[in-house]
Amino acid sequence: MREKIPKMLAKIIHLILWLLESFLVMRLVLRLFGANAEAVFVKFIYQVSDAILTPFQNTFPVQEFNSKYVLDFSALFAIIIYALVAYFLLETIYWMAGVSAES
Repeated sequence: MREKIPKMLAKIIHLILWLLESFLVMRLVLRLFGANAEAVFVKFIYQVSDAILTPFQNTFPVQEFNSKYVLDFSALFAIIIYALVAYFLLETIYWMAGVSAES
């Protein structure tokens, strides 16, 4: 029983991380390839990812190419930070529960 709670929390953290990073990667790719911001799907991805990116907005400059293609370094930074936060949360949960991540 003692190992079930940390494993359940780990699955929840992995799911949340997967969702966050999926939206951020989609945003990164859509902006990089100059997707039409008025398209319904693109607009949805931008709206969701804006909320996820709020703590990181304007951290780094946005690099534009041909005034259409955008490389958003803040989104790249957010992807890295969210992964690190998830990693440290998982390690803390396993450490507090006294179980290994592999078991």
